[in-house]
Amino acid sequence: MAKKYWLMKSEPDAYSWDDLVSEGEGTWDGVRNHRAANNLRTMKKGEEAYFYHSNIGLEIVGIVEISVEGITDPTDPEGKWAAVKVKPVRKLDHPVTLKQIKANPKLAECELVRLSRLSVAELTAAEWKEIKRMSKG
Repeated sequence: MAKKYWLMKSEPDAYSWDDLVSEGEGTWDGVRNHRAANNLRTMKKGEEAYFYHSNIGLEIVGIVEISVEGITDPTDPEGKWAAVKVKPVRKLDHPVTLKQIKANPKLAECELVRLSRLSVAELTAAEWKEIKRMSKG
């Protein structure tokens, strides 16, 4: 099975890249959208995701690795929602802004643009590579 790539959004005033780095490993929980939760359920240990600061910043700031897959969201008393654990891999050399992503025709079809409210999105390998290229400055 091919490796999948992801984008995970968090409001930096609630949980930021720096928060994850200081913890060393964090639980990605609180997702209450069915498509986003299905993406969490699909994630495999070792896959990577971009860490995106939503609401404030509107930019991809780092890369995380899925460290634990397929857990039940600890914030869900009914046990219906999914979560994963993530570890920071590295901060991007240069954050990639939503404005830059929207201006790039190679990223016009990415879920971040098409499904802007989706908090956990899947990226194609080509989209992942393009964003990585953009982060080099």
